Amino acid sequence: MTSEITLLVNPTAGRGRGADAAPPAAAALRDAGFSVRTVLGTDAADALKRARDAVADGTGALVAVGGDGMVSLALQALAGTPTPLGVVAVGTGNDFARSLGLPVREPAAAGRLTAGLLKGTGGRDIDLGRVGDRWFGTVLASGFDSRVNDRGNRMRLPAGRFKYDLAIVAELASFRPVPYRLTFDDGTEHRIDATLVAVGNGTSYGGGMRICAEARIDDGLLDVTVVGDCSRTTLIKVFPQVYRGTHLDHPKVTVHRVRTITLDAPDITAYADGEPLGPLPLTAECVPGALRVLAP
Repeated sequence: MTSEITLLVNPTAGRGRGADAAPPAAAALRDAGFSVRTVLGTDAADALKRARDAVADGTGALVAVGGDGMVSLALQALAGTPTPLGVVAVGTGNDFARSLGLPVREPAAAGRLTAGLLKGTGGRDIDLGRVGDRWFGTVLASGFDSRVNDRGNRMRLPAGRFKYDLAIVAELASFRPVPYRLTFDDGTEHRIDATLVAVGNGTSYGGGMRICAEARIDDGLLDVTVVGDCSRTTLIKVFPQVYRGTHLDHPKVTVHRVRTITLDAPDITAYADGEPLGPLPLTAECVPGALRVLAP
């Protein structure tokens, strides 16, 4: 393995924390004897091209410095390759890092952990979800949660997490359950009016909302959390439980474990790792051991 490590940096992540996080993370890697090269793209497409070039050139690891959006971009360059992913999590949500027990908003600690694993075990293999040629590490969202994303993305103000809190309130006022058709890999088909359907490779989205609380990132399966036809009153009561994962005990919530799932519902856009995938229908699959990650 080459001793050169590539930092893939989003300088705007976490309201500028990405730019501040790169130097201490790089210093920790250099102190451990690694050569560090920093990559910043002019936009997402340019950053992805530079990441893929670094992997093709044989970088010893690609370290994503930013939030889940930067991790998502790194996955597109790394999935299916032997090059490991390191994460310096300094974004708003950081759900991928949380799912792996990595330091959050501690760039120097993340850099030291990454260096130690590169010199030691070399990390471990985990599963990824895939929709067509798009890879995801945490959760695919559809329904109420994806409509909150749609609305939040249309709002210019306020900035940060508060924008999405307001989007939740606005969606609650108008949302109705959606008719879904879910087809699992064993051929069974489920037709249900649902508030949301979340497909989890990892446990959480939205900065710690444990929608797929029992998902394991290395079991070869996706956890499908279906929240049925809740009234607004029920949804308001149940939604706070998502942060603890206790919503899974509610009678309106069911969980399935599958290798693949096809989701179909009218007028629903799917998001994965917080990034838009496109409208339903779509098919998601679990790809076991698709990523080498620098995590304990």
